[in-house]
Amino acid sequence: MDKIPPPLHSLVLYKNQPARVVSATGKKIEIDAGGGQLLKVRPKDVILLHDGPLDSLANLQSVDGDVETAWELLAGQETTLESLAELAYEIFTPATAWSAWLLVTDGLFFSGSPEHIEVHSAEQVAEIKRQREAKAAEQAAWQGFISRLTEGRYEEEDKRYLLEVKALANGERDSSRIMRELGRSETDENAQALLLEVGYWNENTNPYPARAGLPLASPEIRLQALPEDERLDLTHLDSLAIDDSGSSDPDDALSWDNGRLWVHIADVAALIPPDSPADLEARARAANLYLPEATVPMLPESATAALGLGLQEISPALSFGIDLDAAGEVSNLEIVTSMVRVSRLTYEEAETQLDKAPLRQLAEIARAQEKRRRAAGSIEIDLPEVKVRVIDGQVVIRPLAKLVSRDLVREAMLLAGTAVGRYCLENNLDIPFTSQEAPQEELSEVKSLSEMFALRKLMKPSQQSLTPLPHSGLGLDIYVQATSPLRRYLDLVVHQQLRSHLAGLETLDGQALMQRVGAAQAISREVRRTERLANSHWTLVYLIQNPGWHGKGIIIEKYGRRDKLLIPDLNLETQIYLGKDLPLDSAVELELVDVNLPRLATNFRQLES
Repeated sequence: MDKIPPPLHSLVLYKNQPARVVSATGKKIEIDAGGGQLLKVRPKDVILLHDGPLDSLANLQSVDGDVETAWELLAGQETTLESLAELAYEIFTPATAWSAWLLVTDGLFFSGSPEHIEVHSAEQVAEIKRQREAKAAEQAAWQGFISRLTEGRYEEEDKRYLLEVKALANGERDSSRIMRELGRSETDENAQALLLEVGYWNENTNPYPARAGLPLASPEIRLQALPEDERLDLTHLDSLAIDDSGSSDPDDALSWDNGRLWVHIADVAALIPPDSPADLEARARAANLYLPEATVPMLPESATAALGLGLQEISPALSFGIDLDAAGEVSNLEIVTSMVRVSRLTYEEAETQLDKAPLRQLAEIARAQEKRRRAAGSIEIDLPEVKVRVIDGQVVIRPLAKLVSRDLVREAMLLAGTAVGRYCLENNLDIPFTSQEAPQEELSEVKSLSEMFALRKLMKPSQQSLTPLPHSGLGLDIYVQATSPLRRYLDLVVHQQLRSHLAGLETLDGQALMQRVGAAQAISREVRRTERLANSHWTLVYLIQNPGWHGKGIIIEKYGRRDKLLIPDLNLETQIYLGKDLPLDSAVELELVDVNLPRLATNFRQLES
């Protein structure tokens, strides 16, 4: 049944606002909703507040009345708009009807509809007042907080608000009411900038692992004791684990045994079999995360303590005994589980012992293997490298010297990777082979820094597959990464396959392997990207800690009127307008102007010579 139209000149409620009925035409009524505009609406679209007559909405002036007495008389009951108006204002007119309705919409003493108004109890009123006071106090606190932010500061009580900005800066959310209130774009960079401006964060806060969703704690997984496998005793060999100073996860060592090269690798698969809890966690992490301020391992710390070569007097290993023919080719590979006695050396310490056994023989092999790879077309990219570390809040940047000891270890690991790859191919053992396509451009001889930089841009990323394809960058026709199972998950997978094969147990099939490859590749790319961003972050913090820094930059690329320079001492790239056309590889003296840490941007100026 259609609703009966309200009387002409009556007061009605339309979309929560007062309106006056002007006329009725057919099934619609015409109302004056204020502002000089007449609207045609259906009777059901309005609610009758008073029959009228109401000559003008301007007559709905506020009316004084005894509201609290009316509430006290009616407390806990139900009433109507007419009864409430008469009690509160002693008369029921359009003006008092509207005033009474405003009391209802205010919600302190009354609530409901014109026909059924609930009168709140004293307890309800007290609670509503408490909530309103709390809301008003919170609004005042919010406005004070925003005011302080605009002044570039915050107070202790503001930290609860800033958690929202922190979450945005860490990539944990993509919006922020605070950033909108301040008129700033809701990006992680802008959120980081705000936290730095007000002092909630300082430069030593590295946001990039959190933005990538990478864990910063070691896995907490209890491991079983190392199985008492039968192992070949190789403790009589002088086994050397050579690594950077401060390395905490030694997983490879070298020995020389009367013409045989031994490459010993931490026997991680002995403790972490496929699909064990630690294996699943390592798969989810893909690799160790190396940050200047810390190393986050993919395996529980107990695994490194038990398996790291040289961390115990005797270490368990999976050892590769490699025999070479006169041409430097692998003529035989023996793979054994072993016990080794390992001494740890830094690259610098090893460099001083290259004239002594076994480093002398290992260096000779390394030189021969590097020569063979170069003859096979390996691509050597010789760009400056630095080590960025954070020690007690201070950033230390140390250039990595070109050492024979580094080449020695690298060539031994590549030789082991080639030998393992051929062994697996010959024994029909599925493993993830590593390959790299050759650049499409024809390469000329590369000598200068700018040419090295250009060459690096041409290199394609390496790939893992079940098919052994050439690795153009290394100059190897077959290669598998198998020497860092403490640090890289796919190396651990190779070890799991080798151990099962040697024991005559069932190995993972190709599908299971490629599932692991796919999972690890996606995450490891994010790990490596985060490491690069973290190194850039701390390099800029170093510049902040060293205001007025100046040094040499080398022009490596040109962008119109701007030049890209590489600062070798920092391994930092920056762009600058020099104002003159200098050739590539020109050296330019630079002085730091400023740093934009959230954007990882630097501004240098040229020092006149």
